[in-house]
Amino acid sequence: MNAERGTSPYGYGLHHVQLAIRPGGEDAARAFYVGVLGMTEVAKPAGLAGRGGLWLRTDAVELHLGVEPDHMPSAKAHPGLLVADLDALAAALAAAGHPVAWDADFPGYRRCYTRDPFGNRLEFLTPVL
Repeated sequence: MNAERGTSPYGYGLHHVQLAIRPGGEDAARAFYVGVLGMTEVAKPAGLAGRGGLWLRTDAVELHLGVEPDHMPSAKAHPGLLVADLDALAAALAAAGHPVAWDADFPGYRRCYTRDPFGNRLEFLTPVL
């Protein structure tokens, strides 16, 4: 095991991150994740489609949005999503009415946060070259 890289004998990789949305929130989720963030909605498997929610993808990230009747967003928990053009994304978020909070406390990265229509915290970051 390589402690410097944090490797494991099990060979971990990340398939997806799941966030919760309120029942009936699929249209608001599409407007935000597809319309603002530019993700692509993908069909859920037939056995899961009846549960509501939706699955989204980009070239490197997959998010699953699952319906949770009593959804209460976490104050801190969030996915950290790497983006190529952080300034353009932040401008698109702000133009769509989603406040952006900048944070300079992560050495080697520029980053900002926003919340989706369900209060889920999202971090977007890009390495400083």
